Amino acid sequence: MSNDPRDLARARATWTYRGQQRPPFARRPGPGQESVWDYPRPPAYRPTHRHIEVWAGTRQLASSDEAIRVCETGGPPGFYLPPAAVEPSLLIPSARRTHCEWKGQAVYFHVEGSAGRVENAVWCYPETYPEAASIAGWYACYPSLLRCLVDGELVRPQGGGYYGGWVTDEIVGPFKGEPGVANL
Repeated sequence: MSNDPRDLARARATWTYRGQQRPPFARRPGPGQESVWDYPRPPAYRPTHRHIEVWAGTRQLASSDEAIRVCETGGPPGFYLPPAAVEPSLLIPSARRTHCEWKGQAVYFHVEGSAGRVENAVWCYPETYPEAASIAGWYACYPSLLRCLVDGELVRPQGGGYYGGWVTDEIVGPFKGEPGVANL
């Protein structure tokens, strides 16, 4: 995707659901739960003080009581950690780049774990679109590749391989990226 404002506007307009009304296929949340279909689009950037841990085998990559939880329609939240919470000696720059119509261009990092290198497991947005400025330079990771915990709860990865959402007991889907769920 280019940075042309027209291309950006077209990409943002493709989404059917934007959090204003839960679709009929969405599961109803129970007490203390949230439906990902109630999250807004564009995403909401919500500070959280839950204890976040990220491990690459037996090596701790990150630990923090300060994070930003990015909540976007249809997907489990992603957690972004401040640079000071991440052990930089475990990060190896990658050539991979992706583009998000809400955040901007992401750069990726491999992680030097206790069992070897974990490819493209971490990313950040060094520069963001204005509405995502709160996560500029902060790090996110794939719970499918690293062991991630939120207040001691082991995070389950979002299906589909591309997305980096963190599935915890407090959220219900179905989630985009799962079989049968399109990017609605």
